[in-house]
Parts: sequence; structure tokens; C-alpha cells
Amino acid sequence: MKRKKIVWYDDELNDDFAGNNIKTKHIPPDYEFVHKGLRWRLRAWFLYYVIAFPIVCFISKVYLGLKIENRKALRKIKGGFFLYGNHTRELDAFLPAVVAFPKKAYIIANPDAVSIPFLKTVVEMLGAVPIPDDFETMHRFVEAITERCREGNAIAIFPEAHIWPFYTGIRNFSDTSFRYPAHENAPVVAMVTTYRKRLFFRRPAMTLTISEPMYPDMSLPLPQRKKDLRDRTYSFMLKTSREKENIPYIIYKKRVS
Repeated sequence: MKRKKIVWYDDELNDDFAGNNIKTKHIPPDYEFVHKGLRWRLRAWFLYYVIAFPIVCFISKVYLGLKIENRKALRKIKGGFFLYGNHTRELDAFLPAVVAFPKKAYIIANPDAVSIPFLKTVVEMLGAVPIPDDFETMHRFVEAITERCREGNAIAIFPEAHIWPFYTGIRNFSDTSFRYPAHENAPVVAMVTTYRKRLFFRRPAMTLTISEPMYPDMSLPLPQRKKDLRDRTYSFMLKTSREKENIPYIIYKKRVS
């Protein structure tokens, strides 16, 4: 039997093993987070639903071996919602589209996502919303996220931020990104990736478990409200990762100083 790969890490919160080597570009103050032009929006709709979505479904089913559990929970949500998941594959960006359909999924992403010139427009049309690093642009970013949610879309967030391929645990994450649903009184749904044995493949298949919608406790002040949402989301993700079949394909070990 082939030995499993071992990856050593120092910092659970900041180490990243994506290995994309993209030169990150700064998000300018005039970045257009929401395109209003009819032509742009029609092209984005066609690219997302007619071209990309069938490809995403095929890759998810055949290559990732994706199985979704409890997707029916999303039928209880009438408007927009926030979708939180653990970050274990480069192809995680495919998952929100499959889960949220027929709603469009917008993904809060690292600026790397729009840093490749010839792919920038395509990535934007597919729903990537890059996080800026200055206050003025951040204000417009938050307005864009709010607008997309109020339109009835899904907003996908990977709060662990960094990719750890095939990691079977749940890394700690802050409550910062839970400010959006806490402020908007919007439901939160957790999607937890675990890995199961797959016939004829050494790499395990992916199972995605969907939580019931979790609503903000509007009786709490905003800081406690977002922490409460974070804690409930984290608890569900941790419990699911431990109870579901979760085959280690890569072993992660912390270096001892």
C-alpha cells in the first residue's frame, strides 16, 4: 500500500497549500463590484447557466465524486442566504453553484481570483467578488455583497480562507465574515466537505453535507450576533467532520518548535 503524503504546517490560521503562484493584484478604488450594463449581465447569465454550470456538474460528479446530503434544507429559504464551507480543494469554487442552483452563487474570494488578466472578466461573470484591502473600497464591497443577497442570491464564503487539500478536520476561523448575515438578518447554511472511499480510485470521493438554515438572533447586539452565528456554524462543521466517513488522503502534522 502506498504511504500517505505528509504535509507539515506551522500556523493553522495562515498557512496555505494551494500552490497557485499567482501574483496578487491590488483591488483599485474604482473596481466595479456590481456591473449594471445589460449586455454584461446577459453575457454573465449565459456563461454561468448555459456554459459553466453543466461543466461544473460534470466535473463535480465524475472527477470529484460529489454526493450532496440534505440539499432539501435549502427549500426552506425564500430569499438570499450565506453559504459557509471548509476549504479543502482548489475546485471548491465549483461547489456553491451546484448547491445553490437555481440561485446564482457569488463567492467572496481572495484577490488572486481576479489577478489573471485574461481570466478576470470570466471569473467575475462566474460570481467571484474579491476582497479589497483598503477602507474606501471595502465599503463598496460590503454594499455589493448586501445587494447580491437582497437580490435573492447565495453568497459563498470559505472562512478558513486558505486551501488545505483533502484536510479532514475543521480549522479555526474568526467571526469576521459573519457580520454580513448578522447585519442583514439573512440565513446561514453550512456545507461540510468530507471524504469517502471510492472504488477504483486512490483519491477519495467528496461528500457535501448541508445544514439546516441558521438565523441570526436579532435580540443580540451585532458583535454577539455574529459570534453566535460563527459558533453554531463551526459546531455543525466540526460535528459533521467527525461523524461522517472522512478518509485521510493527506496527513497534516504541526511542526514542534
